Amino acid sequence: MLPAGSLNNRRGVASTRMAKAATLSQAEIERFVERAKRGDRRAFGRLVDEYKDKIYSYVSRMLGDPYEAEDVTQEAFVRAYRSLPRFRGAASFHTWLYRIAGNLAIDVVRRRKRNDVSAFSLDEPLESDDGEYEREIADDTGGPEDATGTRETQLAVRRAIMDLPEKLRDVMILYELQGETYEDIAEILDVPLGTVKSRLFNARNQLKERLQSLVEAGEIEVEQ
Repeated sequence: MLPAGSLNNRRGVASTRMAKAATLSQAEIERFVERAKRGDRRAFGRLVDEYKDKIYSYVSRMLGDPYEAEDVTQEAFVRAYRSLPRFRGAASFHTWLYRIAGNLAIDVVRRRKRNDVSAFSLDEPLESDDGEYEREIADDTGGPEDATGTRETQLAVRRAIMDLPEKLRDVMILYELQGETYEDIAEILDVPLGTVKSRLFNARNQLKERLQSLVEAGEIEVEQ
């Protein structure tokens, strides 16, 4: 069971989030992991505090739905907590946690496809008991969206990223938006380093072509 209050319930608020920079050193993270493996729930709660925003940001970008991202983020930490006794440190805790969250998000995407409900509009508001909220994908400064300024253009860029094939989209999100290194992405996705670089190259090309077609169609404007 997770420490009480380790993940705040934010249902009913579909807001854009920014992943926080790491506040713990690698040595501190390793110490907290070892303490958590021995049953120290406060230590695991500290790890949740360290990673919850980055994991939410990653999952939200993969799914494009803040409500589903909340559920997947919560489940990722539950599974990590339950699996900690089997964590041997072959990979870093950071990449191990990302892999858990990524696999859960992929499962959601595949269920959507099976149920034929994967398509939705990023412009369409979400409905809840408290009213309607804008549907937004979490973003950080410094990502591809920053190339343009209008909200319509930003949404078009995000849609273009979401339309990339799954393998290319994952690499694009992890590298360009989450700021992960090639080496960490290779661990997270369990693929060779060369595959990461190849997928990122192809993702950038496909995204560029898609955005160029939108510019030519007049659907987005490029600031002069």
